[in-house]
Parts: sequence; structure tokens; C-alpha cells
Amino acid sequence: MTQINVNIRMDENLKKQFEAFCSEIGMNMTTAFCVFAKTAVRQNRIPFEISAESDPFYSEANQARLRKAIADLNAGKGKAHEIIEVTDE
Repeated sequence: MTQINVNIRMDENLKKQFEAFCSEIGMNMTTAFCVFAKTAVRQNRIPFEISAESDPFYSEANQARLRKAIADLNAGKGKAHEIIEVTDE
């Protein structure tokens, strides 16, 4: 099968970290990217989950808390407070 070069751009530090990772698992970056490409084509999808879950605001627990707070406010269970202004001194 004919081979072709593919060029990608990435942060220099990320490249060094990825090269080190690949070395630790016994492959080089070319092999790692080929494994990724073959798996993506075979599964017809990105072969791993991409998520915003690293931000705790989007965690299911926090979203459930926010939904409950909104429901409580809509049901008239809220409590009004005075605004507290903070000054930098």
C-alpha cells in the first residue's frame, strides 16, 4: 500500500509529552496516529469520549443542584437577601 506523509501542528510541549508517552508504550507517534485513524475509520466515530466534564460546573451533581434551586425559586421557596458590596482595600 502506498504511504503518504501527513503534517500536523501542535504545541511543542504537547509533542514532547506525547512522544514520551508513545515511547513508554512501545510505539512512535506515527504508529499511534495510525492506530487512532484505523480505529476511527473502523468504528466510524472518534474512538474516545470528548467531554466538558472536567469543569465541575457541568457535573451531573451540580446540574441537578441548579435544577432544584430553579424549581424552588419558581415555587416561591426563594429567600431575598441584601446585596453585600465588597471593596478592595
